Amino acid sequence: MKKIIVTGGTGRFGSVLKNFNTKYKILFPTKNQLNILKLSSIRLYLKKNKPNYLIHLAGLSRPMKIHDIDISKSIDLNIIGTANIVKACSEKNIKLIYFSTNYVYPGSKGNYKEIDAVLPVNNYAWSKLGGEAAVQLYKNSLILRACMTERPFVHKKAFANVKNSFAYHDEIIPKLFRIINEKGVINLGGKTQYIFDFAKKNNKKVKKIYLSKKSKIRMPFDSSINLSKLNKKLKKN
Repeated sequence: MKKIIVTGGTGRFGSVLKNFNTKYKILFPTKNQLNILKLSSIRLYLKKNKPNYLIHLAGLSRPMKIHDIDISKSIDLNIIGTANIVKACSEKNIKLIYFSTNYVYPGSKGNYKEIDAVLPVNNYAWSKLGGEAAVQLYKNSLILRACMTERPFVHKKAFANVKNSFAYHDEIIPKLFRIINEKGVINLGGKTQYIFDFAKKNNKKVKKIYLSKKSKIRMPFDSSINLSKLNKKLKKN
């Protein structure tokens, strides 16, 4: 049985992953067992457990404004922490799967392909792209530019003029294991639609709101992703 180590297992996606039945043996180390800010801690845990894969989920995400308020924390957890993971995996030739975000794309025209230019719209996305830069140096890796959220939709309001390609965590996980042996960059998400239309399917009480061009919220109007590469890989696997 092949072994997978998952960092950030206490997060929203990691919590769903823990309950998913798979043919792999999956370990979810605590921060005390594997601290991404300490290279020696990562090395020790990898040496002890000898994984075939490492899925890197650990990092800083919400609230989005924290990446403006505390850039040191954003840099440490999303860039330096990821760089440490890359270093340790490269030393042992462990396959690395890094969860990035579709927000690395400019978010103006939508339907972004993996070969399209990137231009993050906020500090969170910049920090994830910083992590991508380190992962790109290591060829035994897979970068997933994911567009996902927890089920049910947690917010009481949803934008009716903002497009995205959301999929729920439990929809993402089966796809993850079917492409786990791929390399390079792959967009990972669901059907392109307005966020309100996505949200109301599972939350009938969600209220419709609109994003203004003058809004202080640094959110793109259309960060939807093209999934043709993903679908091709899924058919193959």
